[in-house]
Amino acid sequence: MTHRSPALPDVTSLLLSTESVEQFLQGLAESALVLAPAAVGAGITLEREHRPLTVVSTGPLASDLDEAQYGQDDGPCLQALRTGEEILVADMLDERRWGPYPAYAMACGTRSSLSLPIAAHTHTAGALNLYAPKASDFSDADLSALRALAAQATGVIAIAQRIADAQQFAKDLQAAMESRTLIDQAIGVIMGRRRCTADEAFGLLRTASQHRNVKLRDLCRELVTSVGGGPPSDGGALRPRP
Repeated sequence: MTHRSPALPDVTSLLLSTESVEQFLQGLAESALVLAPAAVGAGITLEREHRPLTVVSTGPLASDLDEAQYGQDDGPCLQALRTGEEILVADMLDERRWGPYPAYAMACGTRSSLSLPIAAHTHTAGALNLYAPKASDFSDADLSALRALAAQATGVIAIAQRIADAQQFAKDLQAAMESRTLIDQAIGVIMGRRRCTADEAFGLLRTASQHRNVKLRDLCRELVTSVGGGPPSDGGALRPRP
């Protein structure tokens, strides 16, 4: 009798039906269990700033098994994440890698596991991890579909990271523009008081900042506030007084 593999989930529909990256990844983890029917748990690990974290999990023990690997900084999940290689453990009983982890996994009722890399060799690398109670339990898994699933997670995470980077860039740019406006306002004040050029006014501000050991932006804010009687606006530079 021929078994038909479950269809790979429609990533576009899944993406449109969820409201966050976390919900999307949760849907992928649940889809992974469908594609590997012998597995009883699945989780997705992501690493940021060299710190791994299980962002989503489904089924019993998946999160606990991930955490056990984080605790000893070693295991199939972390190896897949760090090397970008697929790690299949056919039987924990025969495993000699990763110190005490295989024994812990067996004590938890897990004999085999599969870890597929996500976003390998990036600053948001991760792994899709599946856990099964019997040895060689992934022989019936649709490995091609699972690899495609991990690739889909890679694409969405890359997009999410670019959006986050773009948002941070926009914040940094806005802060720089506000700082520039504040300095221009302070330059206008100095020009009006000293009857000097903009370059001379900026030189005076910079010298005062160094002598008082105060950031230039903070010094300019203090000056503009004292002149205006309130916090400076984000508008254009003050005009020099006639």
